[in-house]
Amino acid sequence: MASADAPLKSTPLADSHRALGARMVPFAGYDMPVQYPTGIIAEHNWTRASAGLFDVSHMGQAFLVPDDGKHETAAAALEKLCPADILNLKPGQQRYSQLLNDDGGILDDFMTTRAADPGHEGSLYLVVNAGCKDADYAHLAEKLPSNVKLKRADDLALVALQGPKAEAVLAAHAPDVASLAFMHYRIVTIAGVPAHVSRSGYTGEDGFEISVRADRVKALWDGLLADDRVKPVGLGARDSLRLEAGLCLYGHDIDTTTSPVEAGLVWSMQKRRREAGGFPGAERIQRELREGPRRTRVGFRFEGRAPAREGAEIHAGGRSIGLVTSGGFAPTLNAPIAMGYVESGFAKTGAAIDIIVRDKPLAATISPMPFAPHRYKR
Repeated sequence: MASADAPLKSTPLADSHRALGARMVPFAGYDMPVQYPTGIIAEHNWTRASAGLFDVSHMGQAFLVPDDGKHETAAAALEKLCPADILNLKPGQQRYSQLLNDDGGILDDFMTTRAADPGHEGSLYLVVNAGCKDADYAHLAEKLPSNVKLKRADDLALVALQGPKAEAVLAAHAPDVASLAFMHYRIVTIAGVPAHVSRSGYTGEDGFEISVRADRVKALWDGLLADDRVKPVGLGARDSLRLEAGLCLYGHDIDTTTSPVEAGLVWSMQKRRREAGGFPGAERIQRELREGPRRTRVGFRFEGRAPAREGAEIHAGGRSIGLVTSGGFAPTLNAPIAMGYVESGFAKTGAAIDIIVRDKPLAATISPMPFAPHRYKR
């Protein structure tokens, strides 16, 4: 994790954010835009209705490169560290997973993609969280076999274009993206810049994540913002969007104490891996799959308008049964929402609970997630 005393790093777009009037805040060791002059709610609603552009260049980008150039070699190495089926990824296909510790707790969550570029099909592209990337890279370097090398890609920047008009905006530059399948990538040119474009994102909307050389990202950013359908969006709306989508934020909703089963991420562990194991913490995870986890991540809706924040206690049956891990106002619902962990015996949709805020109970019910429907283009 980033040291509180370390000087803040900047992404290649920091000057562009300031020129747009962004309010900058420290986040994961970086000076990042939390909002622009229109404000978080307007940015959130714009992303749901049109196309929001996010700078996520603070994220870590890296490659796993096998000495023999074979996908099977890199896949076998990564499968020893995570519970996803990496072996059966097709060239250009992307998958979400988690790096696990020996107890089955989550060190970080990440995206990995099997390269499709001619001559590089054996390599795996990784995107990890900004606050964890140095620890992730150290973990990978320690655990990878000698025939698979970790290559950091600190010379790359990353932006995300999210929303129902994202496809039309990007297709105006690169028509091929219209046929790009969800969780796949393609190399295209956007605003004159060669780009690695994946159909993915963390807002619940259709959209794309675009990796380019850091020294070319400003041209890409400016080229996309020249379209009236696109507006810049900061970390504030990114958080409210992912909360409405029921998506975990590392360090809040998942961490080294939570397993993928407790977190409701069983969908990210394909059947072969669930059954065969062979990853850190497999014994715990397979036991939780058989018997059920001790606690479960759930969503909450409130009877009133007051929000509950991270750390608030959840009560039922006259006692504490868990904690809120994320909470806030949901612009799409015009209401407060939250997620957190409760003892599994209480994790029933519609169950009434109290969440304690400033020593007062707020009446709430356990709600299914996502709170706002996912609109990925399958």
